[in-house]
Amino acid sequence: MQEIGSGISPLSSLPATDEKFFLEGPHSRLKELRFAIRVFVEFIRGFRALHFVGPCVTVFGSARFTEGHPFYELARRVGAQLTTLGLTVMTGGGPGVMEAANRGAKESGGRSVGCNIQLPKEQKPNPYVDRAVEINHFFVRKVLLFKYSYAFVILPGGLGTMDECFEALTLIQTGKINNFPVVVMGKEYWRPLQQLMERMVVTGTISHEDLALVHYTDSVDEVMDIVAREVKKEGLKPRPSPSRILGERRLPPLHGHIWSWH
Repeated sequence: MQEIGSGISPLSSLPATDEKFFLEGPHSRLKELRFAIRVFVEFIRGFRALHFVGPCVTVFGSARFTEGHPFYELARRVGAQLTTLGLTVMTGGGPGVMEAANRGAKESGGRSVGCNIQLPKEQKPNPYVDRAVEINHFFVRKVLLFKYSYAFVILPGGLGTMDECFEALTLIQTGKINNFPVVVMGKEYWRPLQQLMERMVVTGTISHEDLALVHYTDSVDEVMDIVAREVKKEGLKPRPSPSRILGERRLPPLHGHIWSWH
């Protein structure tokens, strides 16, 4: 059964936030405080909803691919295979590649979670998540997508996917998160990105070592090998225990997978 949030009031109960208004520049201190409180509440909602879902691998990609498209089916296979490693598949919770990865995980009997962004177009929650949280701010959503993940799989996508890909690389490059694998699928689609990064090395804006942060492949099996090797090397934190006082509960345990994470 799909769960939205984790005991916290839905976003509809919060005051409407005009993000464009907020980003115009300084406003009254009271308005800035109100915005900060809404953001804080949104973070707490996300933390409560996702606290027990890990360990995760986040799959990024376009919301515009539909069932039957090669990239949709590729993401579906990726989601299914990741669950064989005992990992939870996390996505942005929307359609397209996100839906496909969640669907693959769900159909294979694994855990599937989503962190959906509220947008007027494209972004609607998909029905293949065991637990989901609705987010109003992109920066809050990105924190949640990176916070619980031990690897990132990038499939073909647009501006949002590019943003998420470079966010992951920047966090790793600057040591803000561990050196988790960033696996880019769709080698022909992403070839201009690979060439751009190689040019950055020649120009001196990134180092040669930074190129090693990205793994390019079209093979689902290779993705599994990379994720399994790197996640096992990094090790995993023990899963937290739920609090009865706070009404918390974790997702059901998985059985028959390669590793036990409990």
